[in-house]
Amino acid sequence: MPPILSRRSALAALAAFTLAAPAFAQNALPTRPVRIVVGYPAGQTVDIVARNFAAALSKEIGQPVIVDNRPGANGSLGAQEVKRSAPDGTTLLLGTLGQMTINPTLYKKLPYDTIKDFAPIAQVSTGALLLVATPTFGPNNLKELIEYAKARPGKVDFASGGNGITAHLAMVVFERQAGLKLNHVPYKGSPAAINDVIAGQVPMMFDALATVLPQVKAGKLKPLAISSAKRNPQLPDVPTVDEQGLKGFDISSWVGFLAPAGTPPATVKALHDAIQRASAAPEIKESIRATGSDLAITTPDEFGRFLQSEIRKWGQAVNDAGVQID
Repeated sequence: MPPILSRRSALAALAAFTLAAPAFAQNALPTRPVRIVVGYPAGQTVDIVARNFAAALSKEIGQPVIVDNRPGANGSLGAQEVKRSAPDGTTLLLGTLGQMTINPTLYKKLPYDTIKDFAPIAQVSTGALLLVATPTFGPNNLKELIEYAKARPGKVDFASGGNGITAHLAMVVFERQAGLKLNHVPYKGSPAAINDVIAGQVPMMFDALATVLPQVKAGKLKPLAISSAKRNPQLPDVPTVDEQGLKGFDISSWVGFLAPAGTPPATVKALHDAIQRASAAPEIKESIRATGSDLAITTPDEFGRFLQSEIRKWGQAVNDAGVQID
């Protein structure tokens, strides 16, 4: 019969296990340099966030952390690079909404599966889109816009930086919920689209808050609505889409860390904890705030469930838009 532990012995064993737990998590961290793969060019928002996290993470895990830009095919090349990397915690993807949850429906032959080929670690930020219009556009709020567009079905244009990008599909979701028929005018990138909205060539568009905020503050664009569930502190007087009548409308851009599928759960947990600690660094908070986003560190399980719900939501939007890339 096994010996019965005394109460004092049981408490001592429990204390020893508790003290050993952080050490075990530390042991699960990579013991070699770590790459953060970014599927977009240097200088874009996700790249800036990655470089700030690289510096902060290096301090947390005690290893060099570098950013490896692999731009192309709306982030697909970067995702492929991580998919085929060793699942040992030394190669991470800082993934985006478009790359991980729009691409699965947008591309007929996507060379990766967001759910099967990756291990979620943590979502790290979420940021609103802003619906803006040229200052001479008649409607000044969402109610007026909906009335205006319903009186002109198929004759009211909106711009975006390209077919199938988040800003385009956000307007598709808006159309569906408001019961509108608008006309999409795609551009090769947001800067060209913004310039034409400022000039009045196209009356309105959704785009990332950080991208259009300078033009709003300069009076070159007027804001009509914020896409997120809550108002943004940088534009506290601009109501959300939900507040203006389209209940439940909540669209935010986001980025998050993922590892190759098969990465040991202990390593995923250790990396998550290191990312959470790194997020307290002032440069992380400032870089995310500068993009018009909010810090939002989630657990691996929460991020996994979120990815599944986002794939469903954006899959519907892609199908409604009738866009697909071979």
